[in-house]
Amino acid sequence: MDFKIGFGYDVHQLQAGRELWLGGIKIPHELGALGHSDADVIIHALCDAILGALNAGDIGKHFPDTDKSFKNIDSKILLARVIEIMERADFRIGNIDCTLTLQRPKIAPYLTEMQACLASILHTDATNVSIKATTGEKIGFVGREEGLAAYAVVLIAKNNK
Repeated sequence: MDFKIGFGYDVHQLQAGRELWLGGIKIPHELGALGHSDADVIIHALCDAILGALNAGDIGKHFPDTDKSFKNIDSKILLARVIEIMERADFRIGNIDCTLTLQRPKIAPYLTEMQACLASILHTDATNVSIKATTGEKIGFVGREEGLAAYAVVLIAKNNK
């Protein structure tokens, strides 16, 4: 069986008047992520990790911010399209591990819902979807609540014939 590993990273500014979408779930907060799409950093990092494992470029190559059709798009749609690319290459998700860096709000109450949401799109079990969070300890752009970032690692496996 063939295995491939991919790594992804994404960052967005935080701004009043925007919605905060993380792991496909809308999180109540006075600040939201600024971006061309809904700016879901977890999903964007995950897309890049999967595309990287496939040696298929990055999220910007497939969904450029210069294309108006992606303006304010739900990132779950982008992830579903990345999964289609992965499945056409005859791979499946082994597991993913994501780390979110965000000073506030605490996301522990939303983790199970995020895992279930992502697992559904990834065509895998929620036990294969790890999401963790850490703060910026009040330093750097995360600590000052100017932005948030996410990291993702993915293991994909070739389907058995």
